[in-house]
Amino acid sequence: MTQAREEAASLLLVDDDATFCQVLRRALEKRGFAVTVAHSVEQALPLAQANPPRYAVVDLKMGGASGLTLVKALHEFYPATRTVVLTGYASIATAVEAIKLGATQYLSKPANANEIVAAFGHRANVDVRFEAQVLPLERIEWEHIQRVLREQHNNISSAARSLNMHRRTLQRKLGRSQGAKC
Repeated sequence: MTQAREEAASLLLVDDDATFCQVLRRALEKRGFAVTVAHSVEQALPLAQANPPRYAVVDLKMGGASGLTLVKALHEFYPATRTVVLTGYASIATAVEAIKLGATQYLSKPANANEIVAAFGHRANVDVRFEAQVLPLERIEWEHIQRVLREQHNNISSAARSLNMHRRTLQRKLGRSQGAKC
């Protein structure tokens, strides 16, 4: 490891889009960060445990566990880590949840390296660019179902009871929206 890399601030970049990671990694390295890349929460956790990052950029929706799982783990084990959550599916509910779990900032995609670096300097401020239109009822329902499902530790039967809904109806709603990734 070079002297410059040892002095650079460590940054964990977690996103399932390999091309996005490659481009963002180069841009962040040019800004003085020592970047480690993972493409899932499952890959990122051991990397963070081996070398706790000073900064983290975490995608919200990836294959496998949600980025919020990593935000929570980083905050619990390394509270000094400044975490920016990126998402292509911005919503007030997930923004609030990300901040509650320990994220420093929540940005909607596309966000460039300058915006991400600037976000590390802010604390618990949600900067989400929402369109000036009302969210469709289906989207609001999807977010509510996802929140209840997380609260029930992804137990569909328990979530269905909590939602006062038949389990198969909930499964259909989840299956129908899975392809749309609301």
